[in-house]
Amino acid sequence: MNKYNIKAFDHCELYVGNAKQAAYYYKNALGFTPIAHCGLETGNRQKVSYVMEQNQVRFLLTSPLVSNTDIGRHLDKHGDGVKDISLTVDNAEEAWKETIKNGAESVSKPKLIQDSYGEVIVATIKTYGDTIHTFVERNKYKGPFLPGYEEIDILENTSYSGITHIDHIVGNQSEGEMKVVCEFYEKIFGWHRFWSVDDKDISTKYSSLKSVVMANKNEKIKMPINEPANGLKKSQIQEYIDFYGGPGVQHIAMSTKNIIDTVKKLKSNGVEFLPTPKSYYTNLKQRVGDISEDLDEISKLGILIDSDEKGYMLQIFTKPIQDRPTLFFEIIQRKGSNSFGKGNFKALFESIEREQIQRGNL
Repeated sequence: MNKYNIKAFDHCELYVGNAKQAAYYYKNALGFTPIAHCGLETGNRQKVSYVMEQNQVRFLLTSPLVSNTDIGRHLDKHGDGVKDISLTVDNAEEAWKETIKNGAESVSKPKLIQDSYGEVIVATIKTYGDTIHTFVERNKYKGPFLPGYEEIDILENTSYSGITHIDHIVGNQSEGEMKVVCEFYEKIFGWHRFWSVDDKDISTKYSSLKSVVMANKNEKIKMPINEPANGLKKSQIQEYIDFYGGPGVQHIAMSTKNIIDTVKKLKSNGVEFLPTPKSYYTNLKQRVGDISEDLDEISKLGILIDSDEKGYMLQIFTKPIQDRPTLFFEIIQRKGSNSFGKGNFKALFESIEREQIQRGNL
C-alpha cells in the first residue's frame, strides 16, 4: 500500500541547445505561454530555464550558461530531449522513501524549497537511460511554478492551440530492455500493465515493435514502453536509440477537446505533421464505425482514427521537432476509447519509414 499518491504529470523538463529559441517555438508554433523563468536575472549563473504552459501541460526548457556542465554533456550525447518526467505527488518524502526502499536509485533526497509564495518539497530518482523522475509536492505553494523562478508578464497568446493535458509519455528502450523497464515500474512504483502489443500485432514489410503501457493505480499516469523487434531493416525505434544515444522519451501525447481545430491551428503556426496516404481513409467507417467528425476534413488534415468497445479516438503525430530524428509530439482526442491506436500503427510506421528513407536511415 503506497503512502503517497501520484496526482498528475507535473512538468517535463527538456534540455535544449538554446532555451530562448526553443521557447519561441513552443510559444509561436505549439501555442504555449511563457509563465516563468530562471537565469542570470534571477541569480542562477549555471543554467537558464523557461516555463511554458498551456492549460495543464507544462514544459521546462533548460540550457546551460557555461561550459563543462552535466546539461551540456547530456546535450552532446542526446541532443535536445526530455530529461525529467516530473510527477505531482501529495507526499514527496514518502514517494522518495518508498521507491528507494523498493530498489530505485536516488538522484537527490527530499528537499524543502521556499519563497514568498510558499513552499515545495522535491525529490528525484533515476528511471530508464539518463531520464529521471522528480516528485513535486506543491500543495502549499501559490507561485507561478517553483521557488527560484520569476514570473513573466503574460501577454495574450494568439498562437494558443487548445492542448489541454498530457495523455501519455512514451519511452523507447534498446532491444530486450522493455521487460526490464516494465518490471522496474511494477516493483518500484507498484504500477500495472494497462495495454500491450507485440510484433505479431504491429509490423510492416521492414520493421516492427513491442510495446507495453504502464499505468499507476488511478491511471492518471500512462507510460508506454517500446522496444524494437526483428525486421528486415532498421525500425524507427532503433533509429531513435541510435541518434539519441540510448533509451529516452520518444514522444509526448497531448490531449485536445477538438482535434480538428487544434491541428488546423498548429499547421497554420508552422508545425509539421507526418503525412497520411489517402488510401488509409478507404473504408474507414467500416473499420472504426460511425464518427461525428467530417470525414473529408479528417482526411484533408491527415488525422488517424482507431476504435475499441468503449468508443473511438483520433490522433496525429508531428515530425521530429529537432534535427535528430528523436523526440516528437502526438495530438490526441479520446471519445470514450482507451485505445493506443493499435489499428493505426501500421499506417504510422509506414509514414515514418518514408521519412527514414529520406534521411538515409532505412
